[in-house]
Amino acid sequence: MVKDGIVIPVNGHGVNFDFNQQPFIVIWEVTRACGLACRHCRAEAVLRRHPLELTTQESFRLIDQVARANPTLFVLTGGDPALRPDLKELISHAAQQGLRVGLSPSATPEFLRADFAELKGLGVARISLSLDGASRESHDSFRGVPGTWELTMEAIAKAAAANLPVQINTTFTRQNIGEFDAFTALLERIRPVLWSVFQLVPTGRGKLDDLLTAEELEDLFLRLQRLSTAAPYDIKTTEGQHYRRVVLQQTKNPAALRSRAPLGINDGKGFVFISHLGDIQPSGFLPITAGNVRKDELIEVYRSAPLFRNLRDTSLLQGKCGYCEFKNICGGSRARAFAMTGDPFGEEPLCAYQPRQRHHELHTCDA
Repeated sequence: MVKDGIVIPVNGHGVNFDFNQQPFIVIWEVTRACGLACRHCRAEAVLRRHPLELTTQESFRLIDQVARANPTLFVLTGGDPALRPDLKELISHAAQQGLRVGLSPSATPEFLRADFAELKGLGVARISLSLDGASRESHDSFRGVPGTWELTMEAIAKAAAANLPVQINTTFTRQNIGEFDAFTALLERIRPVLWSVFQLVPTGRGKLDDLLTAEELEDLFLRLQRLSTAAPYDIKTTEGQHYRRVVLQQTKNPAALRSRAPLGINDGKGFVFISHLGDIQPSGFLPITAGNVRKDELIEVYRSAPLFRNLRDTSLLQGKCGYCEFKNICGGSRARAFAMTGDPFGEEPLCAYQPRQRHHELHTCDA
């Protein structure tokens, strides 16, 4: 078993983490109901809430389980969390349990009716809002509902007025990769605390035809790394674990990974997801269930379930990921490997890097 005792700065303080013992981040999909129709939606969100969603009391018990897992961050996502009538109770209960709460809403009229100062007072430490187009036209096309751009900008303004930190999430696909420079200009004006750049996993409504190539992803990561040296906000990737390799290659400084690209986090490794039905999964993009919070203890599933233990064991990785010298800080997207090959331990399908070991072997054979 690979041990990952590391130190990650959290609000300026070093925190020791062993990903075999506790997750860094827990994400709970409080509902799949949402009024948007995003072309890449992992959840394939629908308009109405599922009748078997966790009830309020079940949700309180889940939150207590999360508190026992003691992550650095607990995120309420969806669908659209604003469609849960008990959302404020859930936030308050989580904060009372000592959890640092993030909220990842959809930019909908329902969410815009919320009192952002009240949300902060209840315990929301940060909200994340999605911008998948750098203009009104491209964003609304991506999100599938006209007017979403204006609602997103209004939400950003309301958060600023409430002094509530904002994270911007962007999924780069074939449709919007040409807007990279326009995105950076837009973020210069918004000044988020973090730009979380998602790499598409073809699950849910995500389509293979929308994927960037391995070479295009490599170029994107190089641009992100250069931007990270001067940007007034942090940059991280989601399902783009090989960004960490690029950061290390470019900076030659392992410390850079600790501030700009959290070291080693992957599906099931520092990361755990709970579905709207209570299923415990390695991530929302890797929908393999290892337990359910209605009958299982979250931290025990995270620590002991064979799926999670195996995902943290880099000796089980296949293909070039298995012999890559960067596998402990990267490991490739386990979700994308599963979505594209059917094997969560297969090699990252969209990585252009050729590990040194195999390059040396091939060179020796050629000689």
